[in-house]
Amino acid sequence: MNAEIKRVKRELQCEGAITKYYKDTVILPDGKTEIYDFVGHNGAAAAVGVLPDGRLLMVRQYRNALDRFTLEIPAGGLNPDEPTIDAAARELEEETGYRCNRIEKLITIRTTVAFCNEKIDIYLATDLAKTEQHLDEDEFVNVEIHTVEELEKMIYDGLIEDAKTIASILAYKNKYTK
Repeated sequence: MNAEIKRVKRELQCEGAITKYYKDTVILPDGKTEIYDFVGHNGAAAAVGVLPDGRLLMVRQYRNALDRFTLEIPAGGLNPDEPTIDAAARELEEETGYRCNRIEKLITIRTTVAFCNEKIDIYLATDLAKTEQHLDEDEFVNVEIHTVEELEKMIYDGLIEDAKTIASILAYKNKYTK
């Protein structure tokens, strides 16, 4: 279907620390007007940190939207004009206390395409060196180390629900392990 849909207006409703909420007015192919919600996001980066023995660095942290702790790969928002590769390396070290000496692109995901433009570039981080965590004031992060098999089981058991983490673990498994 190549029908044209045209956005004719975008109105800012609310601005938060990491997102902006808009009401978009669009004209549909049949000429009707519709209002869509749109959440603008500045983007993020994440890293799959792999230790020499093949285990992955994970972080357990509180997520307000779910009102509980979740197990995830290290990730965070971008600083102004920061390349995603730099942000991924920075977040890995800040959250886990490991610096990577090698980093390469793994995948890019869009987290919620129905109403949000958030884009996360995810990198594979290897040749890790232990440093120390550098957490933000509001971060309380516990580092966990798991095998790919353990993490995959947690995904299918419903213990890991975070989209970036699921996509990253399965992409890493498919591309780098056999």
